[in-house]
Amino acid sequence: MGAAPRVVVYGRPGCHLCEVAEDVVARVCRAAGARWEVISVADDPQLLALYGELIPVVTVDGRQVAVYRVEEAELSAALRG
Repeated sequence: MGAAPRVVVYGRPGCHLCEVAEDVVARVCRAAGARWEVISVADDPQLLALYGELIPVVTVDGRQVAVYRVEEAELSAALRG
């Protein structure tokens, strides 16, 4: 079994800001060699209650680092620790 992804994007299908966040996360994670994944809040009532309209939410190692918009520099810094 592989290592858990360091970066998670919580979003919803059809969300424009989520798509933009995924593009940023993909670029930064590719450059850093970090695994990432997308989790739809629409598929989980608990996540939907937790994040609701705050999406996208980006976490690194379980710590929230961005809401609505993610900046490449901030995400890179969070990955470096």
